[in-house]
Amino acid sequence: MAKAEKVLRILLVEDSLEDAEQVISQLRNAGIVVRPNRVEDAEALKEALDDSTPDLVLQSPKTRKIGLPETVQVVARSAKDVVVIQLLDTITQDAVLKAHREGARDVALRTVPDHLRTVVLREQENLQTRRHLRRAEAQWRESERRAHSLLDSSRDPIAYVHEGMHIYANRAYLETFGFEDFEEIEGTGILDLIAPRHAAEFRNVLKLLSKGEKPPERLDIEAVRADGGSFQAIMELSEASVEGEPATQIIFRQPASNPEAEKELEILKRQDLVTGLLNRPAFLEELNRAASAAMGGKVDQVAVYLEIDDYRKVLDQVGVGGADILLGDAAQLLKAALGEADIAARFADHTFTLILSGRPHDACMELVGQLRKRFEERIFEVGKRSVSVTASFGVCLMTEKIPGAQFVLDKANEAWKRAQSEGGNRVQVFDPAAQDKADAAKEKEWLERIQDAIQNDRFVLFYQPIVSLQGAEGETYDVLLRMEGPQGEIMPGQFLPIAQRFGLLPQIDRWVIGHILKVLQQRIQQGRNTTFFVKLTPQAIDDGTLLPWLAQQLKAARVPGDKLVFEMPESIVVTHLKQAKFFQKGLEQLRVGFALEQFGSGLNSFQLLKHVGANYVKLDRSFMTDLGKSPENQVRMREMCDQAHALGRMTIAEFVEDAATMSVLFAIGVNYVQGNFLQVPQRVMAYEFG
Repeated sequence: MAKAEKVLRILLVEDSLEDAEQVISQLRNAGIVVRPNRVEDAEALKEALDDSTPDLVLQSPKTRKIGLPETVQVVARSAKDVVVIQLLDTITQDAVLKAHREGARDVALRTVPDHLRTVVLREQENLQTRRHLRRAEAQWRESERRAHSLLDSSRDPIAYVHEGMHIYANRAYLETFGFEDFEEIEGTGILDLIAPRHAAEFRNVLKLLSKGEKPPERLDIEAVRADGGSFQAIMELSEASVEGEPATQIIFRQPASNPEAEKELEILKRQDLVTGLLNRPAFLEELNRAASAAMGGKVDQVAVYLEIDDYRKVLDQVGVGGADILLGDAAQLLKAALGEADIAARFADHTFTLILSGRPHDACMELVGQLRKRFEERIFEVGKRSVSVTASFGVCLMTEKIPGAQFVLDKANEAWKRAQSEGGNRVQVFDPAAQDKADAAKEKEWLERIQDAIQNDRFVLFYQPIVSLQGAEGETYDVLLRMEGPQGEIMPGQFLPIAQRFGLLPQIDRWVIGHILKVLQQRIQQGRNTTFFVKLTPQAIDDGTLLPWLAQQLKAARVPGDKLVFEMPESIVVTHLKQAKFFQKGLEQLRVGFALEQFGSGLNSFQLLKHVGANYVKLDRSFMTDLGKSPENQVRMREMCDQAHALGRMTIAEFVEDAATMSVLFAIGVNYVQGNFLQVPQRVMAYEFG
C-alpha cells in the first residue's frame, strides 16, 4: 500500500472564490496535497481556528472585511502555532516591510507559482520542525524525569557538575560523601571533595572542560567526605547535559583490586569473543566518531558492510560447530590486510563491518577490492573440510555531505544488497558526492527510454471497465497508459514528469489517441458499442495544434467523436480556465465528450461547471474513504450527485474496492462506478457488461 502523502491544511482569507481557487490550484499543480478552507471575515476566521488547526493562513491582498493586522491578532488569540503568509500581486520593498510590521511571517507572490510554492513549502517545513521540536522537548523532559529516577535508584555515586559546581547528585552520592540532602552541596564546587594532593590535577581537568575540550575518561584520586575522612576512588568523567545545558557526569567507583584484570575486562566488553574483532556496540561508537570527523572535514574514510555469500549453503557444509572456526579465520583474513588506523567488527552473525581510515577514497577502494579477491582465493580449512567462499561488499564513502552514522551504515548496507542482487562476490559503492551526477545520468536514461517508447511503440494501454448502475447500453472503459520496462510495465507517475520537463507530453498524447482510434476501428468492425475515457496530459489544453490534428484523425479513422471522452483533473482546468473552455468547446464541435477528474477537491467545484461544459464528473477519491461506514462521506457524496444531476452532468465513482461501497453508491444514485472490485486494469477488454 502506498505511503500517504502529507496533507497541507490551508486557510485562505480571501473574498474572491475564484482567486482562492487559483492559489489552491497552483499549489496542487506543484505537487502539494492541499486541504483548503476559505473565510472572509474575523468571525469566520475565529470559527475555523476553533474547529481545526490549519498549517498556514494565506492572507489575500484584496480582502475588504479583515486586514492583515486583525488576521494576525485572531490567530494569536487562538494560541495555536499557525503561520500567517501575506499574498502579494507584486513585491516591493514597502509592501514587504509593511507585511512584516503587521505580523506576517513571510510574503509570497500569488501570481508566480514557483515563488508561492517555495514560500509555502519553506514555511510548512519550518512549522513541522517547530512541532517536532515541541514533541522532542516533551519527550526529552520525560526522559530526564525517568533518567533522574534511574539515577536515584543507582548504587553508584553519580553527580553532574557545570563549571565545576554541583547541579545534581543522586542518593548514593550524598550517602557516600555524608550529606543528608542535595541542598547542602547544590552550587558548591566539586573541588571541595578532592584531597589537596590531587587538587592541582583536577583543576587542569576543569580548565579543559571550560575550553570545551573532552575530559579524560578516568582519574585516580583521593576523595574527601563531609566529616573530613577520605577514601581512594576512580573518578569516571563523561560529557552530558542537564536541562539543555552542557555538563559533566562524574561517577565515583572503588578501585579494582586487580587493575590489570579490570583493563582486560574493559577490552572484553568491546570484543566479539568468536572473532576477536570489535563487537556491534563498540563499532557503532567508532562509526559515530568517524562520521562526526567526516562531517568536520576528515574525508579519508570509508565504511564497509560485508557478508559471506550463500552463507546458509556454507553452513550446511561446515555445520554449526565449524561456523565459528570459519568466521574466526575470516576475521583473521581481514585483520591481516588492515592497517593500524582501520577498524574491523563482527556486526552480526556472519556480517562484518569495517572503517578504513587514513588513506584517500581510491586507496580505500583498492583495499576493498583486494579483500574481495582474498576471500575468493582463500581455501578455508574447517575440520576435515576445505571450503571456498566469496564475499560481497557494500561501501559508503564518508564525505562532508553525510548527515550522520546511521546514514553511512544504511547506505553501506544498501550497496551490499545491490552487490548481492547482482550475483555476489563483488563490490558496490555509494558516493554522496556523486549523487547529483547519478541523478542527471538517470534522468538522461529515462529520457532516452521515453523517446524510444514514442518512436518504437513501447507504450502499453491498459483498460478498466466503467460500469453503469443505471443500465446504460454499451461498453465503457477507462484507458490507462503504461510504458514497457525491463521488469514489467512502468507507471506514468515515473515517466510523465520527465517527459513534461523535456516537452514530450504532446507526442505522448498523440500516441495514445492514435492507438485508441485504431482500437475503436476494430471494435466498430466487430459490432461492439464501445466508449473510451482517455486521460490527457496537463499540457494538452495549451496545445493549439491538438484539436485540428484530432479532427483529421477522427475523419481518417472514420470513428464517431462520441466514442471518446477526454479526462482532465479539476485542478488543471481551474488554473487554465480560459484555455479549458476553448478546448472543451472544440471537443463539443467534434462530438467528443469531456470529463473532470478529482471533482470536488476544490473550494467550489460546482462553480467550475458553470464555465466548463463537462459531460461527466469523476468524484474525488477522498469521498470514497470508508464510504460504507462513514455517514459523513455518504451525505457529501449524495449532495454532490444531486447537484451534478441537477446540472445535467453524469457522475462516476472511482476506486470502488468492496461490495458495501457498491451498495451505497447505488442507493445514492451514482451513474457509473469503476474500481478494482469490478476488475483490475488489464491489457485486454474482457469485462462482461450486461
